[in-house]
Amino acid sequence: MNHTTSSHTNQPSFITPDGYTSDIAVFTIDLHYPEEHKPPVPTLKILLIKRSEFNLEGEPNIEAGKWALPGGFVRPQETADEAAIRELKEEAGVDRIHLKHFAVYDAPGRDPRGWILSNAFYAIVKAGYLAGRTASEDAAEVELFTWEEALELDLAFDHRDMLNDAFRMIQVEMLQTTVAKEFLPEAFTLSELRSLLLLMTDDPGIANVSAFNRDAPKYPFLEPVTDREGNVKTTTRTAKRATRLFRFRGEAPAPSIY
Repeated sequence: MNHTTSSHTNQPSFITPDGYTSDIAVFTIDLHYPEEHKPPVPTLKILLIKRSEFNLEGEPNIEAGKWALPGGFVRPQETADEAAIRELKEEAGVDRIHLKHFAVYDAPGRDPRGWILSNAFYAIVKAGYLAGRTASEDAAEVELFTWEEALELDLAFDHRDMLNDAFRMIQVEMLQTTVAKEFLPEAFTLSELRSLLLLMTDDPGIANVSAFNRDAPKYPFLEPVTDREGNVKTTTRTAKRATRLFRFRGEAPAPSIY
């Protein structure tokens, strides 16, 4: 462990950590239509890797066999952001994702290898970005788990805390921006939007169908989809009766659009 020494006490004036890592929580949403003329059923999923039995040096791996967020140690000549991008590609075969930093984890005893600090990043992406995922480096497997499945796993280190914190980040992003448009058709019904938002909140204004259908058309970031004559387009995709189609317009306002 590196340290400097005080000339007055011959005691270290500060001590550096044993390691510095980056860990990444990558979420996606699967929008499934189980029945004709019914709203979709969205499923929140998280990308996890299974830690291999041995590391690259052939030594027993810490927390071997447990599921974990992709991640690893930051190299001397790179930033935590660069390490996160590299590790995600090396361990899960996932590239070209915009990551957002959300926390640093430094609680004593969080890692049996010593005093390890971790920068945590998150992303919420379309499922297509994760289609080519493949395990490599010290990851034995890489899989997508539903949110409920992930919470039942025996996760490595303090990754359960990271997952819960990352969920709160995407919850805020979903409710304070128009990121929902990434997981909806370009022209969508209010029931499709509502089903997506219910993944993130049970707010009465969204949970109550009548209240949502009354208020949502007034949201300044939504507009009805019209044809050349100005008639509002409809669909029977989510109901037997013709239902109005909407789309997002402009940039996301702040703070909360809902």
